[in-house]
Amino acid sequence: MRIKVDLGLCQGHGVCAMEAPEVFRVVESSDGSYSHVEVLDNEPAGETRPAVEAAVRYCPNRVLSLED
Repeated sequence: MRIKVDLGLCQGHGVCAMEAPEVFRVVESSDGSYSHVEVLDNEPAGETRPAVEAAVRYCPNRVLSLED
């Protein structure tokens, strides 16, 4: 499983970080004008798959996707 992120669409809502905090975190730009997701583990282990799938499913802007 590999995570793909469209940072151009990400608004930093943080749903992914709430669903899978070991895989995602929200960071602010250096000037604080916007937030976006950062993937901490681009190819997470199989046991985190349910949490990552929930993060993809519940992302409000649909910026996350998975490749197998």
